[in-house]
Amino acid sequence: MMGMPNFSSSLASVDGAVMLASRATIPATDEGLLRGDGVFEVIRIYEGHPFALDEHLARLERSASNLRLPVDVAAVRADAHRLLAHAGVGPDHELLRIVITRGGRRLLFTEPMHAQPDVIRLASITYSPTRVLDGVKSLSYGANMLASRLARERGFDEALLVTPHGRVLEAPTSSIFWVSDGSLFTPPLDEHILASITRAVVIDVTGAAERACTLDELLGADEAFLASTTREAQPVGVIDDRRFDAPGPVTRQVAQDVAARIRDRLAAAAR
Repeated sequence: MMGMPNFSSSLASVDGAVMLASRATIPATDEGLLRGDGVFEVIRIYEGHPFALDEHLARLERSASNLRLPVDVAAVRADAHRLLAHAGVGPDHELLRIVITRGGRRLLFTEPMHAQPDVIRLASITYSPTRVLDGVKSLSYGANMLASRLARERGFDEALLVTPHGRVLEAPTSSIFWVSDGSLFTPPLDEHILASITRAVVIDVTGAAERACTLDELLGADEAFLASTTREAQPVGVIDDRRFDAPGPVTRQVAQDVAARIRDRLAAAAR
């Protein structure tokens, strides 16, 4: 099971004021808390520098617009730069989480990385996406978190979300890719999955094709991996009863290429 992060030294920004994350508060009446009515983003921090900040803020703005939630993106950007300047570099500040609530709060805080296995084991969990939340990275993540817990109850590391009709979607917080006959594929966005920023990086680097996939087809693949902000490209070793020789050669190459693209973009941003 993946370990939980320790937030003891993390920093937070609440409406622009920087403090220890443990001291950050929002009113109990905020509907972001009461109803999960809000949006969020999680950004990877490499040596104090956020990766793809512009893309994350653009998605935050789209999510908020789709949820009819006002958001001041310029203020969020300023908060992020101020918070990261205070945080500096270190293991407690490897992620930046941004939360915008219906109550009008801008909450940003740094996090340490979650412990991750080198190779992940997935259990298929039946799941139906909520169509009205298409294109929204909302705080209503109860179903995703329950799917992860159900998978762990069965002895796996994470869930693989599959529709009642057997079509593969994604994992609760990451995208799925698979290799078949030397070609790389991922489910299309019109399957009502998240437009993941790391997913877009993988497609850009590799030329992976979008293709609908059944669970049976995925179980017949040669390789599979998850892609996300926190995982980059993480090999899949097990899906249900199917074992993969992981990491396979394509997955290894993708992981190297994605890491190289991230380094190049961070270096370009620093110039």
